[in-house]
Amino acid sequence: MTEHVLACIDGSGHAAAVCDWAGWASRRLNAPLTFLHVLDRETPPVQGNLSGSIGLGSQEQLLAELAELDEQRGKLAREQGRIMLEAASRRASDGGVSEPATLQRHGALVDTLAELEPDTRLLVIGRQGEASAYAHLGSHVEQVIRALHRPILVTLGEFGAPQKIMLAFDGSATTRKGVEMLAQSPLFSALELHLVLAGADTDDNRAQLEWARHRLEQAGITAVTAIVPGEVDQALSRYQQDNGMDLMVMGAYGHSRVRQWLVGSTTTAMIRATRVPLLVLR
Repeated sequence: MTEHVLACIDGSGHAAAVCDWAGWASRRLNAPLTFLHVLDRETPPVQGNLSGSIGLGSQEQLLAELAELDEQRGKLAREQGRIMLEAASRRASDGGVSEPATLQRHGALVDTLAELEPDTRLLVIGRQGEASAYAHLGSHVEQVIRALHRPILVTLGEFGAPQKIMLAFDGSATTRKGVEMLAQSPLFSALELHLVLAGADTDDNRAQLEWARHRLEQAGITAVTAIVPGEVDQALSRYQQDNGMDLMVMGAYGHSRVRQWLVGSTTTAMIRATRVPLLVLR
């Protein structure tokens, strides 16, 4: 079965960037694109005896009115989602994506993404969303990362086709997998690649970077390598800013401080601090 680029959209200001990044990835990977909009499950009306407690007469009448209002809200939410999905599809088509698909689901965001995981090649989500299942998305990123075993692209700001990519490398199995992905995937073909290790300039760290550089060289890719001292978040952010990186690639479950920075208690702070989109590998 063909795996899709799956893009989560809502009515927030980040939706346009999600559309454009997803379209870029779809074209680079030559993979079909599907836009997803998730609606929260409606909260059912209270079923207790309301007439005696709030003095509004027959509970049957009140419950009927609540049910009608709930149904109207549901219809409006579904229609809003349909309009957003159609707009996203048109935007992607105008950008060169062939026949993007759309999908609207009810349920929890993480559960829905886990259900769709087998057909997902890359997930694209915005860093923050509207007041919905996507609200304060930074607080949900760790849940999504833990639930899915697919690469996750967290977008930020307006889209710009990336030219310079940095991989935060720590020698772990996950970041070595990232090197293999960079060597084989067309996603970053012909882009300037930097391998950056945050830590001390030791023989072991130099050997780790040399392995990664050599593996990429075997695939015909020339990479810049660097060891940067300091705390992981500060060192990587400083390198990104000083060298004009357009996208940062990180492994979610390494065994170094990179892992602690990404999925530890500072996850939300990291998402807020990152000034470029972040591709998280599992």
